[in-house]
Amino acid sequence: MSKNEDLCVGMSIRLTLIATPIGNLGDLTLRAIETLKSCDALIAEDTRRAGNLLSHLGLRKPLVSFHEHNEKRRLPELIARLKSGEKLALVTDAGTPSLSDPGFRLVRSCIAEQIGYTVLPGPSSVTTALVGSGLPPVPFCFKGFLPSSGPGRRSELRRAAALGMTSIYFESPHRLVNCLKDLDAIAPLSRVCVAREISKIHEEYIQGSPSELASHYSVHSPRGEVTLLIHPGLEQDEETEDPHSEKTPIPRNLA
Repeated sequence: MSKNEDLCVGMSIRLTLIATPIGNLGDLTLRAIETLKSCDALIAEDTRRAGNLLSHLGLRKPLVSFHEHNEKRRLPELIARLKSGEKLALVTDAGTPSLSDPGFRLVRSCIAEQIGYTVLPGPSSVTTALVGSGLPPVPFCFKGFLPSSGPGRRSELRRAAALGMTSIYFESPHRLVNCLKDLDAIAPLSRVCVAREISKIHEEYIQGSPSELASHYSVHSPRGEVTLLIHPGLEQDEETEDPHSEKTPIPRNLA
């Protein structure tokens, strides 16, 4: 790790959360590679996928499984290892840890135990899909996976239609058409984008009304990873002022 990574509110960095590619392996950052090289062990949601990533980089590291079914049991062991001085890295199947993936509880435990940690910026299907959707990006609401049951999904879609901002969900390709038909019945004037297979060979961003997209995917059966973005209401007139563009301050790089 670089000297800058050894600073975290005066604590030495013991845990590093690493965002890994959601498709294209070329999206792995140089900092992520250096951290994978230098860590004592790699905590992984799926040790097989993590092993494939390490193999791609020509690396071998001890792997520790860490997923929703063993998170609670594994936490004390990981905290003890971090306290003993080990430098551990955490990856999920793909993308940024903690976003509908393991990581949140481990970070919270590090805060409680005053263990230094850092998060390396990198791939995220949430922000990538938001930028590529063409829907208003500020504000937005990320809600993780849509409920698999029809009644639960429809209740969540009603909440999205009432929010007044772009909502982002993960959805199964096998349920996408039914989801879009539900949305058409609930909010037919909403604007929708399906971001599919982001950063992969068959990447696509398709925008339209719920009805248009339901018709499209009824004919072209969707496959792969799907991120669904929903914005309620009609398209704004180009002459209408967008309060989230002109009035939102542009961040300055103060580094």
